[in-house]
Amino acid sequence: MADALVVRDLSKRFGGLLAVQSFSFSVAENETMALIGPNGAGKTTSFHLITGYHRPDPGSSVVAFGRELVGLKPHDICAFGLARTFQVARPFGHMTVLANVMTGAFLRGRKLEAARERAREAIAFVGLEARAHTPARDLTTIDQRRLEMARALATEPRLLMFDEVMAGLNPSEIDQAVALIGKLSGRGLTIIIIEHVMRAIMAVASRIVVLDHGQKIAEGEPKEVMSDPDVIRAYLGSGYAAKPAAGEAPC
Repeated sequence: MADALVVRDLSKRFGGLLAVQSFSFSVAENETMALIGPNGAGKTTSFHLITGYHRPDPGSSVVAFGRELVGLKPHDICAFGLARTFQVARPFGHMTVLANVMTGAFLRGRKLEAARERAREAIAFVGLEARAHTPARDLTTIDQRRLEMARALATEPRLLMFDEVMAGLNPSEIDQAVALIGKLSGRGLTIIIIEHVMRAIMAVASRIVVLDHGQKIAEGEPKEVMSDPDVIRAYLGSGYAAKPAAGEAPC
């Protein structure tokens, strides 16, 4: 299977802080990969670097579907097929769900009816049809997460990057989010997900990459990574090995 994304020697220094250091990984087409690690490990910064919100240091390479992305603007990277959500949902609160998702759909064309149709399809896919005309500020937490997903979907991506889409959700809502990610994978999309909810990661990811202090410390199949002593020490905590089904890892 061909690679959707190949990242080589990704690095970023902010003054005296080396936030990401020589980070390399690849993701195959239609693979769901999880990126985990303690807070401050460099996960979200890596997303920013890949999607053009920060410019990586010289020597970094980000190749998606055969094209180098370093130096491109975020909207150009999105137009090429990489869409993402953000750790903190920030919809246009006064606008309806439909209008919010249309802002993503306009990436593929300026015709109003075509954008509205793409937005409606994305809203239906994530299960927000009944809230289409609700102001975004009135949505529950899980519906705001669904809105973020729908807006990303409306850009017609090939690769989706989710940054803690399950944060703040209760167990039932987490199950719904896991099912939705499974549906997206079933559509042939490549997915990279940052998440702290370990039972969700174990359910959706075929491979896990672990960051700590900006460096990759482990990579492999979920069960293999979860039993890695370095991962347990840096992120999961000593109690995880004794209770592998504990639900959430410490943040």
